[in-house]
Amino acid sequence: MRKLPFLNGVRAFEAAARAESFAKAAGELNVTPAAVSRMVQLLEQRIGVPLFERKANRLILTAAGRAYQSGLTPIFDQLANLTAQVTALAGSRVLTIGVGPTFATRWLIPRLADFQRREPEVEVRFATGGATVPYNDEWTCGVRLGDGNWPGFAAERLFAADLRPVCAPVTAKRLRTPEDLRTVTLLRVAHAADEWPRWFDAVALS
Repeated sequence: MRKLPFLNGVRAFEAAARAESFAKAAGELNVTPAAVSRMVQLLEQRIGVPLFERKANRLILTAAGRAYQSGLTPIFDQLANLTAQVTALAGSRVLTIGVGPTFATRWLIPRLADFQRREPEVEVRFATGGATVPYNDEWTCGVRLGDGNWPGFAAERLFAADLRPVCAPVTAKRLRTPEDLRTVTLLRVAHAADEWPRWFDAVALS
């Protein structure tokens, strides 16, 4: 059974933490500052963790408060986006594309105007976590780097991507053959940890 916290308090805390003010949070939530303060206090009591240090005319997040707010704000943003998507289903067609931000800005967005001229009734939305997070049910489709072997999904090849190492000029002076890369520090992208192994395989290094 899912155990959820005091949701009114969570909402009040997130708004106050984002605004750094009970008064500003009250304006956003259409309640009084005292009500926001009380809801946050009840939340702190129920979870047993102080979330704010209350100073004169100032709120300071505790370490726990910072950690809680950094996780809550994306959840509320996602909830708002999901609600907007569900609401939009009644009156329009929505195409939500999960894609990495670099690919979106450099390849997809420059082509968006042409697509919308041909399909003006379709609303296009980008979920720019597509390069780092798994496919989820909020997306219509996603653009990912890989071989297309994803069971349960239909994959269409867009184009090939070249994979090549780059380095600072001072480092390049010390490199003569691919074998020399064994002696330097290699930087890895968290969501593409297999890139170096794939490149080494391509140049017959393992």
